Amino acid sequence: MELALEDARAAAARGEVPVGAVVTDAQGRVLARAGNEVEARRDPSAHAEMLALRAAAAGAGGKFLPEATLHVTLEPCPMCAQAIAFFRIRRVVFGAYDPKGGGVEHGPRIFTQPTCHHAPEVIGGVRESESATLLRDFFRVRR
Repeated sequence: MELALEDARAAAARGEVPVGAVVTDAQGRVLARAGNEVEARRDPSAHAEMLALRAAAAGAGGKFLPEATLHVTLEPCPMCAQAIAFFRIRRVVFGAYDPKGGGVEHGPRIFTQPTCHHAPEVIGGVRESESATLLRDFFRVRR
């Protein structure tokens, strides 16, 4: 989660919402990492999770990541949660909960839907305070 927090801080420094994501293999080796790039790419789907998942799959030479863990500083939104299911990620570890925009523990709870093809193990609240503080500080300056 430390690497994801580093990527979140770097995203904030670039003017992006401070979310970072890291994909690791079963042995804990980093497959890919990213911070949000929505503003830089002018792409609303350029969330840290999406970028890291795409890069990890490309590096692995396939479309599924069944032994991978995704570490992300914020509860994934519904779009990212659905992508996580499609990539068949084994485990999701996230920091801050997102009651307004989350799609895992809040909102549509993608992994509990009968139409969800794959539901990973989910561990929330890891380094939650640090992750939430990054987000609060980022938005406080902009309001």
